Amino acid sequence: MPFSTDLLTRAAKLIIDNQPAIALTGAGISVASGIPDFRGKNGLWSIYEPSEYATIDAFMADPAKVWKMIRAMDELISKAKPNPAHIGLGKLEKMDLLQYIITQNVDNLHQDGGSRNVIEFHGNHSTLSCLFCGNKYGIEEKRQEFPPACECGKILKPDVIFFGEGIPEMALSLSYKLASSAGTVLVIGTSAQVMPANSIPVTAARNNAKIIEINKERTFLTDDLTDLFLEGDAGEIIAELVEELEGLRGKD
Repeated sequence: MPFSTDLLTRAAKLIIDNQPAIALTGAGISVASGIPDFRGKNGLWSIYEPSEYATIDAFMADPAKVWKMIRAMDELISKAKPNPAHIGLGKLEKMDLLQYIITQNVDNLHQDGGSRNVIEFHGNHSTLSCLFCGNKYGIEEKRQEFPPACECGKILKPDVIFFGEGIPEMALSLSYKLASSAGTVLVIGTSAQVMPANSIPVTAARNNAKIIEINKERTFLTDDLTDLFLEGDAGEIIAELVEELEGLRGKD
């Protein structure tokens, strides 16, 4: 059932009454920006087999081959702009109603949408690193090279987490610390099937946080963990939620 004004009001009051709030976001929040879910039928994994193109071993063995997939990903991400969901979360941060975003995305759209406190589980596509000498580059300055090379001659790697690489320890430790002290967790655009990201709302709920889920479809969280489920487009829901919160704040 689509979200209602009553549900929006309840969600807004939960956020105000249960601070601090954090958000966990997945691929679904960026679909409206033109980036299909990699695992969906139109996603990258339907064209590029992950075991051949998306593992660190594959990159180390044949980086030029892996860059075919990376270039396809870059073509999608470089055209993408933050949608109302990204912009709305940025507004919530400025209103001091959202402490941090924990994202599984690599597209930098949260930052482009105005958020400053972003924890990236899977890295960021906007920068490149040399695994041999440590030099770093912005992807813009290397976009005309294929594959892009360091001045030392080695092929550069985007600063995203490939399969077989660990999630940065600082990102994990801060995320669990935030989850343990959160009053509310917004779960947005994620199926919550991938570890360890899906353990964030579980950890928070164990510590009595309220879970607000914003998704187009129900997930394993919906019936067992979620306190309030808003079904529909994340951009529309978050834009209206921001308006509701602004209204409630104005009445204080």
